[in-house]
Amino acid sequence: MELFGSSGVRGVAGEELTPQSVLRIAAAAGTVLDADAVAIARDTRTTGRMFVDAAASGLASVGCSVHRLGIAPTPAAQTYAEREGVHAIVITASHNPAEYNGVKLVGDDGVELPTETLERIEACLFDEAFDPAGYDAVGTHHDIEGANDAYVRELLDRLDAEGVRDDIADAELTVALDPGHGAGCLTNPGFFRKLGCDVVTVNAQPDGHFPGRDPEPVAENLADLRRLVRTTDADLGVAHDGDADRAIFVDETGAHIEGDAALAALAAAELEAGDVAVSAVNVSQRLVDVVAEAEADLELTRIGSTYIITRIRELLSEARTVPIAGEGNGGILFPEYRIARDGAYTAARFLSVVVDRPASEVAAAHGGYENVRTNLGYDDADERAAMLEAVEAVAEDADAEVTTLDGYRLDYGDAWVLARPSGTEPLVRIYAEARSRDRAERLLEEMREAVEAARTVN
Repeated sequence: MELFGSSGVRGVAGEELTPQSVLRIAAAAGTVLDADAVAIARDTRTTGRMFVDAAASGLASVGCSVHRLGIAPTPAAQTYAEREGVHAIVITASHNPAEYNGVKLVGDDGVELPTETLERIEACLFDEAFDPAGYDAVGTHHDIEGANDAYVRELLDRLDAEGVRDDIADAELTVALDPGHGAGCLTNPGFFRKLGCDVVTVNAQPDGHFPGRDPEPVAENLADLRRLVRTTDADLGVAHDGDADRAIFVDETGAHIEGDAALAALAAAELEAGDVAVSAVNVSQRLVDVVAEAEADLELTRIGSTYIITRIRELLSEARTVPIAGEGNGGILFPEYRIARDGAYTAARFLSVVVDRPASEVAAAHGGYENVRTNLGYDDADERAAMLEAVEAVAEDADAEVTTLDGYRLDYGDAWVLARPSGTEPLVRIYAEARSRDRAERLLEEMREAVEAARTVN
């Protein structure tokens, strides 16, 4: 796919993503989907309303009525889409910085559209094969109230049905919550309170400038949350990205829990013999260990929710059982709930594990590995190509098992390093994992030096 990357379309607002381009994307989607109605939601970004209006115009121009949900987490928009049987467009750049925005397309089953449908929409867009409606058939516009409240109710009902809501309430847990000024500010503080938790918050005011921290819930952005956990004696800290489909955790001591450790802990609670877990090519050995212990299978994909979701669909069509999937960035899926990432649901499932033992013990059970990562930017296609050629040269010379599913992953048995181009930003991302931090940092630095040198020469 040329336009839709690993998780929709994203770019710097006003430069790579414009109202005109969003209008055309929406018109192409409306044409291909041939839908009577499409819902639109957005996160808190300052450009969100502008792009919502552009998308609504594109949809109306091809005869689609528009259900405007306002600011809502992506999982809330997906819940609405599934409940009402309508497709949805979410205007969000998820974890990207404030200057970015993006477009994510959701099917009428509440799941991101499969790659083959996205390719048809791309073809329609590039061929300008829109199906414009006449003056008497343009789509109408409807402001929808209560989508966020309905989402919270459905979350609570689901957790009731799974028998974990009472367990969490009985534990009288305190949750420190950092929605990062994103769409989760409107839903998740109330959700955790209704779940029976005491809730304290930081960065919980919706603000598209993201004044408290950048939207990506990585360790270096969570100092306020770690401090809040320590000063309030919270049992768990929870951080979300801009559209609240991811959750990252801080333990009761204020220490950051690696996303890979959280995924492994949740997988250990879910997997049984014969099941399948799905993850991406940057999978941690933590998850590999859990899958092996459960006598389950592990399927790897390219990095990004689009590819993981596509593989889940394929496995389910083969009558395989897929209890859990996701990545170590906090984007975790429980396909029996929905084939979609949901930060609030993920956090609730992690709370159900913390009921039995402290979060620090949960994380420690899946420790023993050190992860490091870095990003290197590029200015143009030539620079990108030179950097990736350097990655390939390192891989060819390495005494390692090489996987080229998405970039180059070099497995050394006791450690691995991965270098790949980002699907959402002009970056080459480098990841490394080993039993010792020194080993991981050496692998990262060797790859970084080679890629940096190629960028400098170019």
